[in-house]
Amino acid sequence: MSNEQTYSIRVMTENDYDEVYALWMSIHGFGIRSLDDSREGVGRFIRRNPTTSVVALVGERIVGAILCGHDGRRGCFYHVCVHEDFRKRGIGKAMALVCMRALQEEKINKVNLVAFKKNEVGNHFWREAGWCFREDLNYFDFPLNEANMTRFNQ
Repeated sequence: MSNEQTYSIRVMTENDYDEVYALWMSIHGFGIRSLDDSREGVGRFIRRNPTTSVVALVGERIVGAILCGHDGRRGCFYHVCVHEDFRKRGIGKAMALVCMRALQEEKINKVNLVAFKKNEVGNHFWREAGWCFREDLNYFDFPLNEANMTRFNQ
């Protein structure tokens, strides 16, 4: 593949799921969750955020994706990825910018993301792109299942 090959970016749809999932699975060290990242989970996310998630294509092939949504106050990027054969071509930044513009259209003024500590490529990318690494926060999550919720309520 030539570095001169052009790409396009468009809004992600539920019909993109199989190809996006295959992209996720092709990336070394990529972490997904069985429920949230299932066809049903991603479909629910896209229906709630119909204009903010994107895919990058070379020809008809999806080579990049960002799940992007917001809660009415703050945007968040999930599963930002570019196929390893297509990195260093500006695709990641271009997708991120399209998502940021879509968030601005919805009056969202700040976006965040979570990157695994072991994701050296991703962490380097975001820092080099000018994103602020927050050391003043702790990130907590709590899986909403019956056992956890019962234990929490005790």
